[in-house]
Amino acid sequence: MWLEKLKLNKSLVRSITDEGFISPKEMQARTLTRIVGGQDIIGIGPEGCGKTSTYILGVLNKLKQGFEDAPRALILVPDKERVEEVMAEIERLNKNKTIRVVGLYAAPAIESQLNALADGCDIVVATPDRARAIYLKLALNLNKILMFVVDDAELIVKQGLQLPVVELANSIQKCQHLVFSEVIHERLEKMIDPFMRQPVLIEVEELGETTVSTHPQLLYQLPNFRTKLNLLSLLLDDAEIFTKTVVFVNTRLTAEKVYNHLKVRLKGEIAILNPVFFESAGLESIDEFYESDTVRVLIIADELQGNLDLQGLPFIIHAELPEDKQTFISRIINSDSGGEEVLAITLSTDFELPVVRRIEQAIGQKMPVADLPEDLIVDVEQRDPERKVQTHKAPKETEERGAAFHEKKASNAKDYNYSSGLKAKMNKKKKH
Repeated sequence: MWLEKLKLNKSLVRSITDEGFISPKEMQARTLTRIVGGQDIIGIGPEGCGKTSTYILGVLNKLKQGFEDAPRALILVPDKERVEEVMAEIERLNKNKTIRVVGLYAAPAIESQLNALADGCDIVVATPDRARAIYLKLALNLNKILMFVVDDAELIVKQGLQLPVVELANSIQKCQHLVFSEVIHERLEKMIDPFMRQPVLIEVEELGETTVSTHPQLLYQLPNFRTKLNLLSLLLDDAEIFTKTVVFVNTRLTAEKVYNHLKVRLKGEIAILNPVFFESAGLESIDEFYESDTVRVLIIADELQGNLDLQGLPFIIHAELPEDKQTFISRIINSDSGGEEVLAITLSTDFELPVVRRIEQAIGQKMPVADLPEDLIVDVEQRDPERKVQTHKAPKETEERGAAFHEKKASNAKDYNYSSGLKAKMNKKKKH
C-alpha cells in the first residue's frame, strides 16, 4: 500500500514498515500522493489523525539525500516542546543519516543554534518568531527551500505569530506549502492566503463511537467574547423561556465580567456562585439557586468548583469551554431519561473550535451549529487603537457572510429530535 499507491521511495517504505506502520491513515492516504505531486495542501484533522507523520514522510521522500549546506525544508510549529516532538518524530522515521535537522526556538544562548545552521542542515524545525529573528540576522538561508510547512497552525494564530509566518513565506521565491491544523477559520485563512497557491483542502473527521447519552446540544460560533456577551443578553432577556439557567465560565474574574454586563438588564434575577467582589450578588451553593424564587440565572466559574448537581435545570450554557474536556462532558451527560428535557448551549470563538472538535471526538457526535439571531449585535475588533470599535447587526440570510461563519457541512445538517416543549421554547412559544 505505502509503495504502490502513495509513491514513497523504497528506503522510506522500509523504515515505515520497521516502525510498525502497516497501512496509512486516512490523512496520509488522501494527502501524501498530492504532496509527492507538488501541490499546496491545507490538511484539517483532529489530534492523532496523522498530520505530523504525513508531512514528515512527504519531506523525507522529497529530500532523499542530505547534501546541501542551506536547508531545503522549513517546518514552523508553535513552541519549543513541539519543535522537540517533531525532531524526535523525524529521527524515528528517518533512516538516512545524511539528512541533518536543526531546531530553532527561544533559548538563552542563540549562538549554538547559529553554529548549527552554519555547519549545514537539510531540515529546520522552528518557532516562527525565532526563525524570523535568525533570518533577519542573515543566518537562516531560505534560498534553497523546497517545502514550507506550518503545523498546528491554529495555535500559531492563537499566539499572534501570523506576521513572522507570512514574512518567512514571502521571503522564499518558490516552494511547496503545506499547512496542517485541527480547524480552519477566518484568522487562519487570512494568514495563509498571501502565500498559498491554489491549495487543496483535505479534511478528515474521526469521531469515536457514541458511548454516552447527552442532552440535546446547540453550538453558536461567534467572532469574539464581546459578541458572546451580546448573545447571552439576547437569550437570557426572555424570562419565559430561560427560567432556570446556569452559565459556565473559566475564571471568577470572567464571571464578574459576565455578571456586570447582564445585571443591568436582568436586575435581581442574576447571581454568581461564590463571587470575588462583595458588591456582586452571590449565592453560596447550587442548592440555594434551586430554592430561590427570584434568581433564574447563575454564573459559575470553574475555579474552586467541584462536581455540581445540575439535574432539573432546563438550560446549561457554556460561555467558555473548560480546559478539561471531561469537565464539559460530565455536565451534558443525560443521566435522567425520565426527567424534563435539558438543552446544552455552547458559545465558541474560532480559538475554541479545537476544544469543540476534541469534545465531539470523545462523545462520538457533532454539535449542531445554530444560526445567529438576526438582531444579534456582532462586535468587530479593530487593530487601530485610534479607531473606535464598530458594531453591526448579524447578517441576514440574503447577505454574504464572512469567512468566520462557514456554511454548515452535511454532517451538521441534522433534524433535531427535540420534544414539542423544547421546540416551543426555542421558537419562543408557549406549550399548549
